[in-house]
Amino acid sequence: MVGNDWINSYLEAILDAGGAAGEISAASAAPGGSAAEKRRDKSSLMLRERGRFNPARYFVEEVISGFDETDLYKTWVRTSAMRSPQERNTRLENMSWRIWNLARKKKQIEGEEASRSSKKRLEREKARRDAAADLSEDLSDGEKGEHINESSIHAESTRGHMPRIGSTDAIDVWANQHKDKKLYIVLISIHGLIRGENMELGRDSDTGGQVKYVVELARALGETPGVYRVDLLTRQISAPDVDWSYGEPTEMLSPRNSENLGDDMGESSGAYIVRIPFGPREKYIPKEQLWPHIQEFVDGALVHIMQMSKVLGEQVGNGQPVWPVVIHGHYADAGDSAALLSGALNVPMVFTGHSLGRDKLEQLLKQGRQTRDEIDATYKIMRRIEAEELCLDASEIVITSTRQEIDKQWGLYNGFDVIMERKLRARIKRGVSCYGREMPRMIPIPPGMEFSHIVPHDVDLDSEEANEVGSDSPDPPVWADIMRFFSNPRKPMILALARPDPKKNITTLVKAFGEHHELRNLANLTLIMGNRDVIDEMSSTNGAVLTSVLKLIDKYDLYGQVAYPKHHKQSEVPDIYRLAARTKGVFINCAYIEPFGLTLIEAAAYGLPMVATQNGGPVDIHRVLFCYLGLCFTVTHFLFWLLMSSFLFRFLTMAFLLIPTIKMI
Repeated sequence: MVGNDWINSYLEAILDAGGAAGEISAASAAPGGSAAEKRRDKSSLMLRERGRFNPARYFVEEVISGFDETDLYKTWVRTSAMRSPQERNTRLENMSWRIWNLARKKKQIEGEEASRSSKKRLEREKARRDAAADLSEDLSDGEKGEHINESSIHAESTRGHMPRIGSTDAIDVWANQHKDKKLYIVLISIHGLIRGENMELGRDSDTGGQVKYVVELARALGETPGVYRVDLLTRQISAPDVDWSYGEPTEMLSPRNSENLGDDMGESSGAYIVRIPFGPREKYIPKEQLWPHIQEFVDGALVHIMQMSKVLGEQVGNGQPVWPVVIHGHYADAGDSAALLSGALNVPMVFTGHSLGRDKLEQLLKQGRQTRDEIDATYKIMRRIEAEELCLDASEIVITSTRQEIDKQWGLYNGFDVIMERKLRARIKRGVSCYGREMPRMIPIPPGMEFSHIVPHDVDLDSEEANEVGSDSPDPPVWADIMRFFSNPRKPMILALARPDPKKNITTLVKAFGEHHELRNLANLTLIMGNRDVIDEMSSTNGAVLTSVLKLIDKYDLYGQVAYPKHHKQSEVPDIYRLAARTKGVFINCAYIEPFGLTLIEAAAYGLPMVATQNGGPVDIHRVLFCYLGLCFTVTHFLFWLLMSSFLFRFLTMAFLLIPTIKMI
């Protein structure tokens, strides 16, 4: 057909006219023309403009693709069925026959191609099904086997790579690998006010349980045999509105222990808080405003780690740098920093989320007080989620407080799947390939506390003196600060100890107390909400919570029934627990989600029954402390029921005697 010049000329004429009439054609095609016709016209003109248009090919393709094979066959039959030689057109007959055969050939080729594609697709699907079936074979083993003896088959690092899924307990692995070495461990927690003594817990939303957690973790690691040095990296703050101690570059947490270090003890051994300057030099800012300064922190931390590695190498490394055995990030901002440092130094990373962005986003959306955009503007939640996804990708191990955190919270992330994690763990246990898939090993380590300093109170719970606040021995000063609020200080105490943060749900507790008249007649409410001077000088979020609490106290006329002291020291917290226990009270944690629940363990240790919502750490704590005693109770109507039952109180005060004997980790 290439030689049919008249057809070429005809098509070129049509296309030339089409260029001038393009706008009219497009306008008229809008109501009645098909989208395919518009695309063909446009694509043909574009091909012609680019100089690659072939009129013959265009004609054949348009006829073959535009008409059914049956129609082409009927056209050929009609052209060949002419009886009169004058009416019969041999050229048209030949053209129709050739076009019909081209259409048949095209259909045949398309069928063969579809068959090949279908066959390949079926083969791929079969391979995927076989792989999925293979992965699912030992799912039950993966669910049961928490400790796996085989080594991970994932890629190995050149500097002490820790196995991911399939490793044995992390602490045992490290102890075995570095049994005769002096370990260097780096912890990172960059927000809040962090110092070793007189921690200002509850001062703001950033200075809460995580601060105590990381400080005590660093101190405990520093006293562990085989650990030479622990650095807790945080932000250096020289702001006028905070204590000068937060501006000190270095603070020792634990003294050098000659028993642990033997003859190799050096001047750089022990646990330290190392403060890295980054962000506004003379301003204390909340964690939501630290994200733009993460890279600056990483640069400073990298310099410190490299310098310290050289110093430790001179002391215990025979002149070779002693690199960190692990970099452990706490919370999303520190995890983001740890991921960057881990990649730069080729050092394994461990991550503890403490609280997770996706879960918090869901909780805030359920409350319905803010839109997604408003939540992101307030909490920088999307940046936080992005950092947490990065931590999942970079971490060897993720430490959680509970199984609930793994299943219900980490399960929301793209980088982790609960079922797949179990399957991979089971396959590695069997030594079977994981097809290149990997996930961080999730290790739940329930929160715990140090019991050596706890002295159980010896009180006869049935005696009248047990209900007396005063006694011959001098009372702690904090008792008077609390009791001055009450018109009847002999009533049992409902104690809540939490910073004024919306997620701690303190306002709901006050509202419930105010609306329950029988409970108000039965008990007093004590709210230990951190330390404050002037509400207007607090952060907007914390100030709003405190204002709401005061308004609710006024609304329900709770004066003389609710205590809310402005100040308390960290060393006075045990005395507060003892006061509540002495009045036969209860401790409540009504947070929407409580990652740690350390206050619940502390309350039980001092003889206080505890109640909490069924989210996060309290679930496991409740199971260990109370189900171990053969008694479980729900949150519904918990306060009134607990306070009415003196037998229950006596039964639960046994908890503080049993806690030290229960393995929490």
